[in-house]
Amino acid sequence: MASPVEPPPIESGPDDAAVIARVLCGEIQCFSQIVERYQAPLYRHAVSIVLDHDVAADMAQDAFVRAYMNLGTCRDHTRFRAWLFQTLRNRCFDYLKEARRKNVPIETAAPMADGAEGPYARVERRRLREELRVALMALPDAQREAFLMHHIEGVPYEAMAELLDASVSALKMRVLRARESLGARLRDREVTQTLPVRLSARGG
Repeated sequence: MASPVEPPPIESGPDDAAVIARVLCGEIQCFSQIVERYQAPLYRHAVSIVLDHDVAADMAQDAFVRAYMNLGTCRDHTRFRAWLFQTLRNRCFDYLKEARRKNVPIETAAPMADGAEGPYARVERRRLREELRVALMALPDAQREAFLMHHIEGVPYEAMAELLDASVSALKMRVLRARESLGARLRDREVTQTLPVRLSARGG
């Protein structure tokens, strides 16, 4: 029996540290490799924090700009990925604070149309998604982030610990608390099944 074919690595080309070294030496065009490498994961993670596709795209773009402008402050280039994600998280949490302070509603992108659904089914699905969005936004930011990162993005706890600078046990507790809170708010509601649809409605 032939041995299984190994899947190709997710990232190709020079590692982050090598790319950053070239950027800092003046080869600024090399930063495009960083953008290409992390554009999709940054966007997905921003969605898990702000629950808004358009805002998430803006947050990811802003994180790249801030990372580029402050690249010299990244002391350990081998941990650039974690540093970049922390830049994104800071920007997303600042946005949420500003939105709440200004009492600006945080809306989600319009759901994808399903031609097989009738008018009533579409209305019901939108209502369920809205209930889920409200329940998610009621969670503490750190709990919502950990819950969606683990259950929607499928990021293992060990990788989350590196990106979020928290212990595995602490992250498991955040996810557990989030699940308990969502369960209490959405008990007897079949809304959790809409979560992957909602967050997968655009790119990533």
